[in-house]
Amino acid sequence: MIGGALMAVSGLTKRFGGLTAVEGLELELLPGEILALIGPNGAGKTTTFNLIAGVFSPSAGSITLGGVRIDGMPVHQIAALGLMRTFQHNMPFAGMSLTDNILVGRHTRLRASLLDILLGRRRFREEEAAARRRAAELVALVGLREEVDRDVSALPFGEGRLLELARALAGEPRIVLLDEPAAGLTQPEMARLAATIRDIAARGIAVLLIEHDMHFLLPLAHRVVVLNFGRKIAEGTPEQIACNAEVIEAYLGGAVGSAAGRPGHA
Repeated sequence: MIGGALMAVSGLTKRFGGLTAVEGLELELLPGEILALIGPNGAGKTTTFNLIAGVFSPSAGSITLGGVRIDGMPVHQIAALGLMRTFQHNMPFAGMSLTDNILVGRHTRLRASLLDILLGRRRFREEEAAARRRAAELVALVGLREEVDRDVSALPFGEGRLLELARALAGEPRIVLLDEPAAGLTQPEMARLAATIRDIAARGIAVLLIEHDMHFLLPLAHRVVVLNFGRKIAEGTPEQIACNAEVIEAYLGGAVGSAAGRPGHA
């Protein structure tokens, strides 16, 4: 692995016909790091996520996870190697319990065969019991213990975001991709989400996120990568990005400076 990186992206390029959505992107992600990907609409952030997660195959370049090339792999194989993601909108499975919603995310770690399941064999029973214990741990981790018996379709939006995160963690990922996790949240919900993300990173899981809210993002991220028209135009700590005049003027306005200057910024 390059410089101890868990994930390395090199020369990543994606073209859709005559449009180049991502061009020559280079980035690395370390274990336990919170790395933010920012930029204006159309900058190539979501395309980058889709390339890393296996939704798109790159036109050029490479993506390695733990030293293994994953570009061009099917989504389920990438997930099995330890990369999970959430999306911009909550997607609970209505009619299923909160615990069962979380267990859906664990399918890449289950080894029992269909025959084991149909016959109720010991291997399946032991896996099922272990999976439910892990789901209970994740419910506690994201702070949803009091909601465990609640209909998931009735969860408040912010708690639905935490459910999405717990479901991603159920697959025992090494990397979690979060697509605008703070969108639509109240300030208290943002604070709760930020604390959960820090806890996840402290356990050695790398977090790569897209986010527009700089007041949420800058105190949270360890590093920030800025994209524009598919190209990386800046990279550094939140403090460095906050002092980058080009970034401030072109993309973030006064939000960066005011967020960076707030008490408790780290």
